[in-house]
Amino acid sequence: MDSIQRRMVELRSSLARRIVGQQPLLDRMVVALLTGGHLLVEGLPGLAKTTAVKALAHAVHASFQRVQFTPDLLPGDITGGDVFLPAEGRSRFVAGPLFHDIVLADEINRAPAKVQSALLEAMQERQVTVGGTTHALPPLFLVMATQNPLEQSGTYPLPEAQLDRFLLHVVLDYPSEAQERSILDKDLADAVSARERAAAQPPVDAATVLEARAEVRCVHLAESLRDAIVTLVRATRDPERHDASRVGLVAAGASPRAMLALAHAAQALAYLRGRDYVIPDDIVELAPDVLRHRIVLNLEAELRGVDADALIGQLLQRCSFD
Repeated sequence: MDSIQRRMVELRSSLARRIVGQQPLLDRMVVALLTGGHLLVEGLPGLAKTTAVKALAHAVHASFQRVQFTPDLLPGDITGGDVFLPAEGRSRFVAGPLFHDIVLADEINRAPAKVQSALLEAMQERQVTVGGTTHALPPLFLVMATQNPLEQSGTYPLPEAQLDRFLLHVVLDYPSEAQERSILDKDLADAVSARERAAAQPPVDAATVLEARAEVRCVHLAESLRDAIVTLVRATRDPERHDASRVGLVAAGASPRAMLALAHAAQALAYLRGRDYVIPDDIVELAPDVLRHRIVLNLEAELRGVDADALIGQLLQRCSFD
């Protein structure tokens, strides 16, 4: 394990010391950071989604901006815009909140289509266009978006094209009883020890993350695992080939972008676990988060009580990852 990889592993450990009960989320956050992909987190209020993202931004010493998405939000509110300066007789571009390393898009599905379209360009092209002029976003640019599965009245569901731009879609559940007690104990602690304060110091910087991203792309992915990834992604489009009981349930399966996302995410998870090669468990662990938002089920699936996670689980059982 080289020094950069070790520092990224230490980053993950430092997050675990600050956030209790959401270990899979922390893994996915660092995987997104290592791949330059975006993260969509779905969960009920109070599950430390915002706290975790803020902790990550602090841990990498990156600029951070939280944007609360609401129905009255305008594209210029997130991209910025040209402001006329009378004294100078000219306009100057004033950057919006997207021009930060890590952007938290809170309750992203509450913003109207025009705002979502502006965000889509930023996520895909890592740039924004205002007044015919294109402005590049920071190299580290990363969107971590949240959505609440409750209170869907008046929301604007994300279109499939935008969902596909998220590397991972993580679904959070409540922590265990022991984890909740640990959360309470941590909150009620009167003081933070010197050792904990030292551990909270930023262990990496943005430049280190960019170097780590280059190393992640070099993590070995065996030919057999490449074949298995392709088979799995293609199976989401034609699941009846693997299970006759799934005939006519999928309106649209995962695209080749999902194949690349799963491969890159598996490389990042292997890197985070201290290895320079991917194992089957890396792919199996991340497959639901990579694929669940990229599969569109039809009415027949809803009537039969089949969701994307159930379908992915069955496909994983039938695809070989040996």
